[in-house]
Amino acid sequence: MAEPVEEPSNRPSDPWGRIKNLKSKRNGSNTWQVVAGSAVLGLVVATGAVLAAGPWDNGQRKAERQLAAAEHPTGGVHHGRRLPGAPEPAPSAPAVLGALDTVTRSAPQDPASLRTALAPLIGAPELGTRVAASVVDAATGEQLYGRGAATPMTPASTVKIATATAALSALGPDHRIATTVRLSEDGRTLTLVGGGDPTLDTAALRSLATAAAKALGEDGDDPVRLAYDTSRYTGPVRHPIGKNPNIAPVTALMVDEGRLDDSDRGPADRSEDPAGDAARAFAAELTAAGVAVGGEPRAARPAAGSRTVATHHSAPLSALVERTLTNSDNDIAEALARQTAIAKGESADFAGARRAVTTELKKLQVPTAGARLADGSGLDREGRVTPALLTTLLARAADPERPGLRPVLTGLPVAGFTGTLSTRYQDGTGTPGLIRAKTGTLTGVNSLAGTVVDPQGRLLAFAFLASGSTAPADAEASLDALAAALTGAGGAAG
Repeated sequence: MAEPVEEPSNRPSDPWGRIKNLKSKRNGSNTWQVVAGSAVLGLVVATGAVLAAGPWDNGQRKAERQLAAAEHPTGGVHHGRRLPGAPEPAPSAPAVLGALDTVTRSAPQDPASLRTALAPLIGAPELGTRVAASVVDAATGEQLYGRGAATPMTPASTVKIATATAALSALGPDHRIATTVRLSEDGRTLTLVGGGDPTLDTAALRSLATAAAKALGEDGDDPVRLAYDTSRYTGPVRHPIGKNPNIAPVTALMVDEGRLDDSDRGPADRSEDPAGDAARAFAAELTAAGVAVGGEPRAARPAAGSRTVATHHSAPLSALVERTLTNSDNDIAEALARQTAIAKGESADFAGARRAVTTELKKLQVPTAGARLADGSGLDREGRVTPALLTTLLARAADPERPGLRPVLTGLPVAGFTGTLSTRYQDGTGTPGLIRAKTGTLTGVNSLAGTVVDPQGRLLAFAFLASGSTAPADAEASLDALAAALTGAGGAAG
């Protein structure tokens, strides 16, 4: 039976194409406050803009970028050169988050109050038979609350936090996945070479075909043979769960994640042969570009001496990570895991990806005892992580010394606004905008891991992992209540 996973419903208008990386401030203020502030700004940014554009280039995401780039905590005071006779410039507005800095330096979260707030919620029967939790101060890494924090649990899709962090650490946020076209020395064979980009689309194929046709020049009147190369990845193409609408065969060449409809997220009918379908679609684009293609495309590596005549690059890794986390995209998650394997010199298969991601997490000094990164997406029930592993990763992503990991936080769905949390927190439970978290759902497994801003304005990282539940909706509501409690629990330590 297919494992159900979260099915996001909102569709940002520009979900991931115009990402720019956050820059770390090193002039005395803490980068984690940028992340904390972004959640607070989620409450004051126009709701319509957030809903219409999603978190990447407007609303929440834009606020983060502007705040990170700010030079002065009280707003800009330079208005440029004033022309003679021109009116005096308007005074600068005070900083939106000026009060946060004062409060957070002197008012740490009180662990005792936190325990009191979570105690009546953590034992909710709706969560099932086993619950483990961890809450840490993202700025200090101090654990404020723990219940089985070192207990390995099935993470479901919250494991994507680990996959995304490892990929960013190994490859960097600016890395792009290349798809190329190579032409044989005799000019008679074109080979479409997959690099592992599951987001390759028809427009990209058209661009590749146009470039290839130009390279052929006058010889384009003669028929060419078309081959396609998927050797970038090795091992089985089927995920261990088998055929499933939540994931396509994992191959280095596919178009639109092998989807057979016009969807771009959630379950969908998938191609049985994504690479072959991509090659046939490319053949059609070559024909439209004036290139005669003889015969059916065949699977083969480029001939010796072939040269590259066309290249398409994916969106930067930072954008792929954000799309993965916001939409809980299983196909991109598995691609990120395999790209990490390639970067670490491991085999680009499930086993190699598991070794590579684990190695990279150890490099980040994350507690990996008891962890088993069975896959990149969390669809494999054999996967195990601890709540402490997830909260440590979230704290690493908030570290001002690791700005390259920031997309892990900016990609988390925003409560009540985006991705897999767009339809949650609609009943008055918690405060929409203050919670950003990755969801996880398998049969009998429910999880939630992310960040909240507490009453003192501090950024907390949390992970709640539950198993044995029989009513997914009730379990999700209980997890939401736990996260919401963090936004109003605790007080200043006396």
